[in-house]
Amino acid sequence: MANATILEDILAQKRREIARDGAIRSLTELENAALARTDKRPFIAALRQRIAAHKPAVIAEIKKASPSKGLIRADFDPASFARQYEEAGATCLSVLTDREFFQGANEYLQQARAACSLPVIRKDFMIDRYQIAEAGALGADCVLLIVAALAPASLRDLADYARQIGIDTLVEVHDARELGIALEAGFDLIGVNNRNLHTFETSLDVTSTLASRLPAGTLLVTESGINAPEDVDVMIAKGVYGFLIGEAFMRAPHPGVRLREMFSRHV
Repeated sequence: MANATILEDILAQKRREIARDGAIRSLTELENAALARTDKRPFIAALRQRIAAHKPAVIAEIKKASPSKGLIRADFDPASFARQYEEAGATCLSVLTDREFFQGANEYLQQARAACSLPVIRKDFMIDRYQIAEAGALGADCVLLIVAALAPASLRDLADYARQIGIDTLVEVHDARELGIALEAGFDLIGVNNRNLHTFETSLDVTSTLASRLPAGTLLVTESGINAPEDVDVMIAKGVYGFLIGEAFMRAPHPGVRLREMFSRHV
């Protein structure tokens, strides 16, 4: 695609990966592995408990690189980061598994989850049931569904399938139109990404604008662009207690220490 956006490039790569991986390991095999798990951890329930108490609920992310920023962390040890995050008070963990654009790996999720007791979300670009089943087989407790990457019918289908195999879903939106689609589909955990996935520009005003449109009882997580304690202050002043933060932690010498520093005013 001559004029393809970053998101379109990523989704094209996902389709190639699904075709390749599906020839190696079947959907049925992955689904059976996901259903056989006995170690599932409650992702949404953990967030809800913190947010209901008006305490910051931090989904601390393990991310090596991104298309917009390039390499973020050269010395990369997912297990160490997971332990640091848990000790620093994170509520949940997020692990990037996309290889082509984020230098992630499925193994990173497994290593991180094995090193802590936190619920873990597989952060990737989900467009097919195959990826949901694979997430379950890998040990993920939650998956990310991005409204910008899915038709409404596909969004509902993947969410229903995740529910069938016991996996929570975080649905990500970027604007009022996408929020409307997510709410109509009945999601109770909404992530507002402050980064435009077509241009990768970031503005915290996105969360500020959409937060007031959420019905009571809907959990909100702000994603991208939270880089300093002052950003945390702004969000909490607006009643936003859910945070997904990666880059600010990953660029720090000690990610767990940085997590404590950013949220010390609101413990």
